[in-house]
Amino acid sequence: MIDVLTAESTLCRLFHTVKTSLEVVANAGESRRSYRVESVARACDILATFASASEVLDLKDVTARSRLNKVTVFRILGTLVEKKLVDRVGPRGYRTRLQPVVEKRYRIGYAMQSSVVPFTSVVTDSMVEAAYAANVDLFVLNNSYSPAAALRNADRFVAEGVNLVIESQISTKVAAQLTSKFSAAGVPLIAIDVPHPGAIYFGADNYKAGKIGGQCLGQWVAKHWEGAVDQIVFAEVDASGHVLDARLTGMYDGILKLLPECRHAPVFHYGTKGHFENALDVFRRHIRLHGARRIVVGAVNDPTALGALQAFREFGGEENCAVAGQGACLEAREEMRRRDTRFICSVAYFPETYGNRVIHLALDILNGRRVPPAVFTNHELVTSFNVDKIYPNDMLLKTGLTAALRC
Repeated sequence: MIDVLTAESTLCRLFHTVKTSLEVVANAGESRRSYRVESVARACDILATFASASEVLDLKDVTARSRLNKVTVFRILGTLVEKKLVDRVGPRGYRTRLQPVVEKRYRIGYAMQSSVVPFTSVVTDSMVEAAYAANVDLFVLNNSYSPAAALRNADRFVAEGVNLVIESQISTKVAAQLTSKFSAAGVPLIAIDVPHPGAIYFGADNYKAGKIGGQCLGQWVAKHWEGAVDQIVFAEVDASGHVLDARLTGMYDGILKLLPECRHAPVFHYGTKGHFENALDVFRRHIRLHGARRIVVGAVNDPTALGALQAFREFGGEENCAVAGQGACLEAREEMRRRDTRFICSVAYFPETYGNRVIHLALDILNGRRVPPAVFTNHELVTSFNVDKIYPNDMLLKTGLTAALRC
């Protein structure tokens, strides 16, 4: 009997020890348990996408910045609007009613490509505006389309101790030198429109944008020239090497997709430096030497497209050409609004949106957030049929400018 009681006592003590041990483990697990509420965390991530209380973002912008599912973002934004933490702006925009927490004030260097090219001027304006809204000190220098100037500016940025550089220059020959300078100084680099070794890329999907324009040209030729083409002429930018030529490769493939027989048409390639005046001179010479009735012109940007078109007009032969540009700059949009123009199309890159996206990308890099190696801008085909729909404010701007000049 005594042995049985002893055994029972031993078992009870063992049970109590195990129970106590399990309770200790449970309590330890309880102390380590996370009280994180995922829906609240996602709402905070969404609110953090706004760089300032004045910034207006659409659903696509918020989704890209928060890296959350689009449906999730839409539902949480709806809840934040209902709780008056976010306002709706227009049919698609959102604006936070909270003042974002100001992070460390960074100094970012921005090397603009040029001050005379319309596209890059719009990019620069958007960059300055976005930097101001995000409380960023933006140090701007002008590369002036010069590789030597770009190298000098790189040295200046390093000497000034900037935290990051946004580089906009088209010479592939100095791209590696530039990245080497910044890498040696420990300065992160974002390359605009032309990839640089080791840099985060932001800009066009050049081949895709070119193919969009080429398919439009092919459709126009099929409808108005019954698919017959005498010549295909491409206006290039020599300094960019193969990078911007991808636009023209895409354009050629887009034409052939609609008109396979055009592969037998002679193809001419001309360097234009990307400028209106150079393109005008080049196409004057081409028309004198190789005059033809049905010439398809694919240009690397809108200024060269407009230069080519002007050359045909001077020779009284605009009806002999069909021209496509890239960029959808204001001058190209105005041209597409002219009756019977042969400026068939351009592809919009929306430079006015570069600033917000690039400055936010820069802040992500500086604050240690993960970023993709390449971020592409949006592309959309612009023609005489949809230019007023895509850019409805052009006429308002023109009317305002005319009124200002009269005053």
